[in-house]
This record gives sequence, C-alpha cells and structure tokens, in this order.
Amino acid sequence: MTTDTTATAIEPLDEEPVTLDDAPEPPPADVVELPSTVRDRLTTIGRDPMSWLATAFVVLVGGVLRLANLGHPDTKIFDEIYYATEAHELLNYGVEWKPENNAGDYVVHPPLGKWCIALGEWIFGYNSFGWRISAAVAGIVSILLLVRIARRLFRSTILGCAAGLLLALDGLHFVLSRAALLDIFLMLFVLAAFGCVVLDRDQRRRRMLVALESGALALGDSPRLGVPWWRLGVAFFLGCACSVKLSGGFFIPAIMLIMLIWEIGLRRAVGARTPWLRGTANVVGWGFGMGALVIGVYLASWTGWFATDHGWNRHGLEAVGKDEPFIVGALRNLWDYHVSAYQFHTTLVSKHDYQSWPWQWLLMGRPVAFYWSTDAPCGADRCAAEVLLLGNPILWWSFIPALVGLAWFGIAQRDKRAGVIGLMVAGGLLPWFWYHYDGGRTMFVFYALPALPFLVLAVVYVLGSIMGPPGLRGAGAPDRRMVGAVALGIYILVVAAFFAYFHPIYVGESIPYESWWDRMLLGRRWV
Repeated sequence: MTTDTTATAIEPLDEEPVTLDDAPEPPPADVVELPSTVRDRLTTIGRDPMSWLATAFVVLVGGVLRLANLGHPDTKIFDEIYYATEAHELLNYGVEWKPENNAGDYVVHPPLGKWCIALGEWIFGYNSFGWRISAAVAGIVSILLLVRIARRLFRSTILGCAAGLLLALDGLHFVLSRAALLDIFLMLFVLAAFGCVVLDRDQRRRRMLVALESGALALGDSPRLGVPWWRLGVAFFLGCACSVKLSGGFFIPAIMLIMLIWEIGLRRAVGARTPWLRGTANVVGWGFGMGALVIGVYLASWTGWFATDHGWNRHGLEAVGKDEPFIVGALRNLWDYHVSAYQFHTTLVSKHDYQSWPWQWLLMGRPVAFYWSTDAPCGADRCAAEVLLLGNPILWWSFIPALVGLAWFGIAQRDKRAGVIGLMVAGGLLPWFWYHYDGGRTMFVFYALPALPFLVLAVVYVLGSIMGPPGLRGAGAPDRRMVGAVALGIYILVVAAFFAYFHPIYVGESIPYESWWDRMLLGRRWV
C-alpha cells in the first residue's frame, strides 16, 4: 500500500485482526519493528504542500462561478422571501418578527441558518448580494472540505480534486450557493462533521502507530490513545446542523455508526482483545458526552429567543396562567414550540407545483423554478430568464449506477469506506422515504442537498476502483490505470460541458425562448 498523494487508485483498507502469533517479539530498541500489514493499516496520508495548490485551483473555480454577478436577480427569489426577511428581523429584534402584529413570528426552523444569512446582511447591507453572500461562502467552503476529505479517504490528491470539481460543477449545489436558503448551511455543517470523523480516525491511527513503535503498547493490548478531540468537533458541527434544520439529526445515527466501525476496525487491526465490546464501549461512552455538546450548541443557537421576551411562545406558560420558573419555564416553552413545529412538519401535505418525491430526486424528475422573467432583452423577439434549481443531469443520473458500484466494490474489496459513504447517503435520503410513505409530506428536491457530497464520493470511489492499484496491467491489454484516468478526465469534462450548457438557467440570464426550451430535456417535467 502506498501513501503517495498523487496516486489515483482506491486501495482497500480491510483491517483483518492481527493475532499475537503474527507479531514478532519486539527488539530491545527505541523503535519496535512492526509487521508491515499492521503498519500499512495504521498509516495515513502524508502532508503534501503541492496538494494545497491543486485544492486552491478547484476552490478558485468554484468560488469564481459562485461569486460572479451574485446579486442577480436583484429581488428575492423563491424562499428568500422568508429566510432573507427573517434574517433581517433577527438583526433588528433578536427573533423572527411579525410587524403587522408587533409580535414574534411563528417559524418552524431553528435560527442558525438565518443568523448565517444575517451575517452577510450585516456586513454588506439588506440587498440581494448581502443576503446571498453567506450562502456563497458556505458553498465555496464545502468544496474545499470535500477535496480534503476525499483526499484523506482515497489517499489521492487527484481523486480529492475530482470530487471537489464535481461538486463545484453541480447545478443543485451551484444554485443553492447563490440563494439565501437554509439547505447549503445544513450541508456544510454535515460535511464538516463527517470531516471531523475522518480526522478522528486518522488521529487515532497515528497515535496507535506511535504507541506501538515506541513500545508504549504491544500488539494485542487495548489501546489508550488519549482524548479524541476531533469527536468534539463532530458534536459541535452536528449541533450546528440541527440548529439550521432539525433534519440534521438524521445524520447522527449514521455518524455514530461510522465512528463505531472505524473504532472496532482499529482495534482488530492490532489484535486487541474483545474489539467489538471495548470498541463499542469507547464510542458509546464518548457518545454521551458528544450528545450533551450537540444539545448545548443547539440551545445556544436560540440565544436570541432566550434573551428577549417577544419571541413566539417565549412566555407561553405565563400566557395561560401557569407558573413559569426561571430557566425551566423557558425550556418548557421552547419544548412546546418544538412540539408545534414537529406537528406542522408532519402534517404539511399541501400540494405545490414544484414538489417531488424522494425516488425522483436522483433522476432530477422535478426541479424547482426559483425565478422567472420574460422582461429582460436578449436580442430575440421572445426572451426567458430563469433560475432553475436543477442538478447537473450527467452527474445526478450517474448516482444510481454509482451506488450499485459502491456496494459491489465495497463488498469485493472488503473496504469499509464504501460502507461509510453509503451510510451517509442513507442518512441524507432514506428518512425522507419514510415521511413520504408515512403521510405524503410535501417535499422538494433541495432536501437531497446534504446527501450530495456523499453521492459525489460514491461516484469518485467507483471510478477510482475501476482504475485499480498502481502498476496493474493485463496481458497484452492497455494500461488499466491509464484508461481509468482518461475515463475520469472525460467524465469530468462532460459534466463541465453540461454545466456550461445549463449555466444560463442557473443564473437567470435572459436568453431566447427557444434556447431556454431546448434546455428542458425532460419537457414539461422541468417546466
């Protein structure tokens, strides 16, 4: 196994248990000689300053695309009418406000995403650029995170940059990076939490390797690896995700299960005794502390509501003549607020022109029109300007075969990373199937955005697996890795070409009506 940062293969990291019989007696030296299999399984990708240059290029591409003419259209589009307005109210009143009633407004999403939007409004003013800039920054940062996460997962700078480019060239991510909606912040915090899980895995592997090499631990010992600081980062960002939308909680079971998989795998890799039992105890024990931090972050996002007296239901108990003890009463009122919001979400079945069901999302069966105008000139008799929330068709239509390939290669290569990616995809998509079949809740394609980075990782994983390990050659056949690299390059170029073709209807550019209609590949399903 190589740690070359320029490698392009997906190298399986199956972690078979090492028995004590496999381990030679450590020599009486400062550094213990470990079996190569153990060392390989504990080795993480090394630092490579050049990888940051490649990362910077990808982020620059994504950033320029997202920031160019960000203020157009110069009016509120789609749900900006709610979130940009509520963000401005948070700046002025500390809570969402209903001016006509001179009272707090009833809203059904936590405040953090709107506070993020409000930050842009505070710096740049209450205008279209001001209420969109925070979303653009979140989109750009998410591209950066995905490049570095994919690089660590796949031990390849090339595959890491491929993942970042695919995310940068996706229409769903692009449009939501240029609109003051909540989902881009939810996706960012979920991705950051996952990144912390990957860093926790690598930190614990490095600590284990150092402990074994120094003789502080022997093969077969239960590891004592110090405080897993990155798990606090996991909890913090999960708390932030839930503070944007409560659906951020869908990812908590997936992330805890990923931590458990990697913790048990670490212990099995060094032949530790009872890895399942002790690994589970380790993750469960830290899980309680992480849960407390998630709740703390979530409650902190409601500071404006706690600190003022005019938020919706802020003094609900008092309003009905009941005692409202300090702190306890406020928490009870907040709980009642959440019960009401949950009932709203689970009974939201009103029909919407752009609603879609989870099974349609990967097929891009029903995009969402954010903006439409026929007034701007375009040099033709009839013009159309639209901002259409539409994923890059080539990319999204690749996700279903990629998920099949993810399962196939993951099982064939006994690679835990395939299962990890699949768990994050499941956390982002499967709960919505439940809500659909449980009551037919109104849904939209942008609910799939938090799953998007992991769907991209599935595509990159499969392409990397097709390439095979370095130096693989068939008898008399072309170099498989070269063919795989060319296929990856062509795939990215095709995705880029489709992004360029759809760019006018991603940004609201006025074009001839016939040109607009030509881009409706699925006809009236996209209108």
